[in-house]
Formats: sequence, structure tokens, C-alpha cells
Amino acid sequence: MQVIKIKPLDEKSFAPYGDVIDFNRKPDFAINNGKCDRFHDLAQVSILGDDAKLGISLGRGRPYTLPLELNMMERHPLGSQAFIPLDKKPFLLIVAADKDGAPDAPIAFMAEEGQGVNYHRNTWHAVLTPLDEQGDFVIVDRIGEGNNLEEYFFDTPYLIKNR
Repeated sequence: MQVIKIKPLDEKSFAPYGDVIDFNRKPDFAINNGKCDRFHDLAQVSILGDDAKLGISLGRGRPYTLPLELNMMERHPLGSQAFIPLDKKPFLLIVAADKDGAPDAPIAFMAEEGQGVNYHRNTWHAVLTPLDEQGDFVIVDRIGEGNNLEEYFFDTPYLIKNR
């Protein structure tokens, strides 16, 4: 079983897979008479299909523990998918480039307090993975007709270990 070490999440390393939605940066400008700092246009949301719409949902993720066996990844061919934590807990992200319609070697990132992500359309990723404690998330993604979910099961799982 191949072992994957977890890296810190940063915009540059994650750029091929999606956008980092991050409070840990300087606000872009103030709104509401200076009473609210706006972190503006942090993710490039995409949806395909005439009948599709952008939806905002909530998710409550049950916790995982490390080390973690990764045996499946998924992707969404018709739209991007964002996960924005409502609590201040880190969560695990596992992504992979596409190689002939299947995930290539996975890469693991740890989202720290104040970070969320938006997976680009067609990005292979693991399921929502809060660690040690339940996590509550805002989910922003495509709602509509059509198959927007592809799953891939590895013949040999990967082992995700802490840094």
C-alpha cells in the first residue's frame, strides 16, 4: 500500500485542483459602512446544463481518523463543488489529477482554521473528511438533471498519514 503524507493547504499548491477559500488573508475591501471586511470572489464556480442552478446546502460530516485508507475518489463533470466549514476545525482534502479517465496519484492537504475549498469541475477528490470531530459545512454546487457524479475505486488503497 502506497503511503501519502499530508501537506498544508495553500493557494499555489492547490491551484490545479481548485480554489482555496481563505479568511487567513487580507480582506479585499470593506462593505456595510466599514463594518464588514469582504474577502471577494474567492472561487470560480462553474455549472453546466440549461436546467441547472447553483445551490447552497449544508452538510454535517462524520469524523475520520488517521491513518486513513483511501479506496475511492469521485469527481463532478457538470459543476464545481465548494466546502466551507462553519466551525473552526481543520479537515482533510485529497485530490488527484486525471489520467485517462481515472485518478492519478493522490495528494493530501490539511485545510486549517478559516480555510475552505472549491473543487474545479472534473477534479478527482475524496469525500468530505473532517478529522476526529464532526464538521459542519456550507456546500455550494450544481443542482439539476444529469449525472454529476463519477466514482473510482482503487484496486489497491492508499494510506494517508499525518505529516
